[in-house]
Amino acid sequence: MPITIIPHSASCSDLTDDGPVGRPLSQPPCHTRSFELDLEGAGQNRTGLWECTVGSYERQIAEAEVMHILAGECLFTPTGGTPIRIKTGDTLFFPANTTGIWEIVEPLRKVYVILQ
Repeated sequence: MPITIIPHSASCSDLTDDGPVGRPLSQPPCHTRSFELDLEGAGQNRTGLWECTVGSYERQIAEAEVMHILAGECLFTPTGGTPIRIKTGDTLFFPANTTGIWEIVEPLRKVYVILQ
């Protein structure tokens, strides 16, 4: 299996417009763009680049997720928890079934791995 490189992942422009988020809480709704990699041997796991415009929405991903923030700033408020400030350079792990509210303060770009 070859090594996969995403050159200049912080500024890569090969992202597809995914449209508005599924559960917007702001108007206009946040819009997302993404680029998903097809990795040999990754099984059901998914990885790629993702970015989002300013606004807020409910988190919809039920699977566990690892992410590294390449650019931007946001707040994530876990259901029943206190807000967490997240910014460029931060790496996070979200356990499966983590719910809450994203508030994107500056356009956000991340590299992610969704774990099945």
